Amino acid sequence: MIEVGKSLRVLIVHAHHEPSSFNGAMTGRAESVLTLAGHEVEISDLYAMHFDPVSDRRNFHTVANAERLQQQDEEALASKVGSYAPDVQAEIDKLEWCDLLIFQFPIWWLGLPAILKGWVDRVLVLGHAYGGGRWFETGAYRGKRAMCSLTVGSRQHFYGDGGLYAPVEEILYPIHHGIFGFCGFSVLEPFVVYGPNRMSDEERAAELVRYGNALLNQGTAGVIVNP
Repeated sequence: MIEVGKSLRVLIVHAHHEPSSFNGAMTGRAESVLTLAGHEVEISDLYAMHFDPVSDRRNFHTVANAERLQQQDEEALASKVGSYAPDVQAEIDKLEWCDLLIFQFPIWWLGLPAILKGWVDRVLVLGHAYGGGRWFETGAYRGKRAMCSLTVGSRQHFYGDGGLYAPVEEILYPIHHGIFGFCGFSVLEPFVVYGPNRMSDEERAAELVRYGNALLNQGTAGVIVNP
């Protein structure tokens, strides 16, 4: 996945409330192996930052329409004049800085944790992430890559044919297609750990090694075409 000889700027948006969680260990592993390989890593630890997931007028220092909150109109004005709230602008800046975006999260109720969905709602704004005919193949973030690194609570046989749930790749379609793909990212195959809470310490350690290798070993995670 990581091109040999090229230093990349990596943004990890981390969404787990417990620092000692396996998600925390995965973010730590990614930061360690990528930094040692010469890449730059920035982490937005949303819970540690007390990131507010609620999208409303507090996103903006300007007002396009005081009578009615039309999100895209407010974003268009804020993007034009640079009037986002500091917490939103800081995340926009990180997003535009990075070459590779990683969402690190546990699947909760077959979706993103609310704090991470709120990050999407507040940070992927009109005028930066999309707009003016820029989406999918002509998306604003074309040339950048994005991937999901995640845990699920159950073992792998619960997902897919004969299981209780669809394959994880299908569950992630709204993220891969509706978020990453829409904004122009090349979408990388997700890295999934099934049931880390049901594993031994040795098994969890092996998963962290596998994750580090996947990040560094070109070809382990390929680009998904037309996610």
